[in-house]
Amino acid sequence: MEFNDDVALDTSQVQDMRGSGGGGVGGRVALGGGGLGIVGMIIYFLLSQLGGVPAGAPLSTNDVGTGQSVSSSDLSKECRTGKDANTKQDCALVAVINSIQGYWTDTFARSGSTYQAAPTIFFTDGVNTACGSATSDVGPFYCPADQKAYIDLRFFKELQTRFGAQGGTFAEAYVLAHEYGHHVQNLLGTSDRVRRGSGPTSDAVRLELQADCYAGVWANHATTVPTSSGKPLIKSISQDDVNRALDVAARIGDDFIQENLGGGQVDESQFTHGSSKQRERWFTAGLNTGDPAQCDTFSARDLG
Repeated sequence: MEFNDDVALDTSQVQDMRGSGGGGVGGRVALGGGGLGIVGMIIYFLLSQLGGVPAGAPLSTNDVGTGQSVSSSDLSKECRTGKDANTKQDCALVAVINSIQGYWTDTFARSGSTYQAAPTIFFTDGVNTACGSATSDVGPFYCPADQKAYIDLRFFKELQTRFGAQGGTFAEAYVLAHEYGHHVQNLLGTSDRVRRGSGPTSDAVRLELQADCYAGVWANHATTVPTSSGKPLIKSISQDDVNRALDVAARIGDDFIQENLGGGQVDESQFTHGSSKQRERWFTAGLNTGDPAQCDTFSARDLG
């Protein structure tokens, strides 16, 4: 994944709370109130109950990602253009967030609606939100109550070390695009259709698969989303990039998590996010069509 060097970044779409000490959640995991995540609470409970990670422990103490990172106070100073995005992971994520929100702004406008921009919060270890408090164990999530996405960037390292994913910038972009898919669902009122319950065809699974599809839709248009300068932030996305995103989708399926990070047994009645096959299918559907209308998982009889 490559960014255009001379296109400006908008760091106002990211609130960097890393190292601020503002989490204040200790060992508690109390995320509720409709918080929606790409992997969800299932990971925390599976790992804590089965001895994979102590309750309340942070994901990792390793360095962020595989590239350079910048401190909280330097984010706006260091992330100025696509050139910075090509060399620093933090800046690449800013660029991705700019592109995702640029796409949905244009898409909503074409349908006669107004897209409400949502910030992404970078945090470390724990954070308080309008949906409750959470540690990093829950993975990236979106809170409908305050319309913000939250992520401890060490999750991307965790995808590689614990989940065995290949990683890469576009794989990380898929994760962020999924969370913004939840924001779109919130704006459209789709999230209100979800009732309690789990299972391979449950409303919860349909909501998550639709967010995967929306992520694919953005990816289809990523290299053509214009900025205020008229030039896209993202210059190119390779087939290898797509393969890496699909690799992540496969490794965060309910069945993969239960079998490889849980007790080894797959229980479909407990599915809340969809199987690996389903997640790959719906991301691909969005990527191939580039059409949000093709992401109506709630009407689909066959989810894959």
